[in-house]
Amino acid sequence: MKAYFLIGILILLALLLFALLLRAVKGPSIADRIVAVNMMGSITIVMIAIMSFLLKEDYLMDICLIYAMVSFLAVVVISKVYIGIYEEKKHGREEN
Repeated sequence: MKAYFLIGILILLALLLFALLLRAVKGPSIADRIVAVNMMGSITIVMIAIMSFLLKEDYLMDICLIYAMVSFLAVVVISKVYIGIYEEKKHGREEN
């Protein structure tokens, strides 16, 4: 019974992941896209953790931790690039 519940949660999270993918592609602003990418990473981490529990494989939790670090660094880098672009546009307007 517990396995069916967790599989249902995995299916729901997969659907949410596709919705976030659409938000990341069509987002009205860069900030929305960054938040969507961050949420996609978080949902993927949860999905890996649930699969680790279902399959009774401990090494998947190590992969989960590594993925969390990589996801965090990716969001930091994307945010840094966005801030750099924003600053360039801001200084370009001040010079004109």
